[in-house]
Amino acid sequence: MKKKLQELKKMENEKEFIFQRKNYIFMFIGLGLIALGFILMIGGGSDDPNVFNPDIYSFRRIRLAPTLVLLGFAVEAYAILMNPNKKSSK
Repeated sequence: MKKKLQELKKMENEKEFIFQRKNYIFMFIGLGLIALGFILMIGGGSDDPNVFNPDIYSFRRIRLAPTLVLLGFAVEAYAILMNPNKKSSK
């Protein structure tokens, strides 16, 4: 009888996923922010190496895009560390 109970508990533990739906939602949001940041960094070059394009130093490429990438990594870390089963103490 004890052996059957132990096997049932073992089977229940094996079916449980590490992350819940809420974790995956935050992970996809983080991936989206990272992808958007890298997309905003694209461009600004010149076809002719003798011509300088000052657009490479725009606010979008120097400030906004790296900030979005870092924010995306922060959201990813939060999604991994978040415990959706924890009850709030309100």
